[in-house]
Amino acid sequence: MRGRLGRECVYVPSCRFGLFVALRHWCPPGGRVLMSPVNDDVIFFVLLAAGLRPVQAPLNPLDGSIDVDAVPDELWRSLSAVLTTNLYGNPDDAPRLRAKCDALGIPLFEDGAHAIGSEVGGRPVGAWGDAAVFSLSKHVGAKAGGFLSCADPGLREALEKTCEDLLLPGRLTAELAYAVRPYAEAAVRGLRLRRAAWATMRMLGRMEREEIRMPLRARDLDRAVAAAPDLTASDSWVRVDLHDYRLRSGGLRLGRIGRKLDHLDEVLAACRAGTEQLLSTRWARQGPGRGRLGEVGGAAGAGVAGAGGSGTRQVAQPLFRVPLFVADRDASIAALARRGIVVGYLYDPPLDDYAGAGFTDLSPDPEGARWFARHALPVDPLRARQVIDVLEESGARPAEAPGGLEPTRG
Repeated sequence: MRGRLGRECVYVPSCRFGLFVALRHWCPPGGRVLMSPVNDDVIFFVLLAAGLRPVQAPLNPLDGSIDVDAVPDELWRSLSAVLTTNLYGNPDDAPRLRAKCDALGIPLFEDGAHAIGSEVGGRPVGAWGDAAVFSLSKHVGAKAGGFLSCADPGLREALEKTCEDLLLPGRLTAELAYAVRPYAEAAVRGLRLRRAAWATMRMLGRMEREEIRMPLRARDLDRAVAAAPDLTASDSWVRVDLHDYRLRSGGLRLGRIGRKLDHLDEVLAACRAGTEQLLSTRWARQGPGRGRLGEVGGAAGAGVAGAGGSGTRQVAQPLFRVPLFVADRDASIAALARRGIVVGYLYDPPLDDYAGAGFTDLSPDPEGARWFARHALPVDPLRARQVIDVLEESGARPAEAPGGLEPTRG
């Protein structure tokens, strides 16, 4: 990963753990961090656990990226840092955010969990921020691990020391469970036992999300926020969907991660091909003055993701998920489920609507995020042909874009 990014990288057991380490290193207690409201709630709770105040940004409704021009000047001046999301692998406008942060003298953090192969401004995602975090559970498919990269190579030892101080000892039972999990999942898929497995987990109290967002538990969260910065106090929120997020990794995990990384370029090529297929459908969107969501100029230094221009060839990013936009998302999810295609990575409602003003500063313009969160149907580009067939057969209608933003082809 050092070779891919041209930066020092520190292995961490999860992306969320790496983000906590970065936030604690660079941000003062009580600092205000601009972030996307269309994001995993776990990331929101990581910011709270680090003793920081999340500030929700306005979004471009057609690609879910931070709308730099819609952030008021007075809001910029109040910030201690900016955190990108690169949602589904489509990059935020990192070159402009980098310039804004430099002018303000604050750090830029890049969350590249979905964007391990994406580029912006002629550089890979993760090569713009003071620090960046990546997941090895997404494109790599290792279901464990991540890494933290930093612009200043002199900080590597300090970051490693912080990680060591926060890691919990590995457990043999956790390693064994990790080793057998792929075989158990394959058996569940092969025997079509997903519903039975979910019902069993719910009966045993292991289902932590009945809805898209986990329960907020405001009274308990108040106490956790008062104890911050403290990862342990916020553990019941930060661990959701990944209880091993801060365990020291053993040989079984590291071995599988290494084997999966050997095939990363093959996976990225397949994701790029599937993304191109999905972007050619009537459910894909493009915004005024930009290329289609998920595209990047083919010429070197062609600018931000989706930026067009004479003489540049548009090529697809290898998106982790491609957000199509449908009028009735629930109906489309049900149609896909009937064919064994599960839709995940939904982030609805936006974080400010979910958490309220008690735990976050509300977006100055929330409608873009609301539209995106309500209509985006994130689908796996590796199953592009199957998804297209299902949506065509089910008669899924494209969502009508917000007023004044209806895209044009050409």
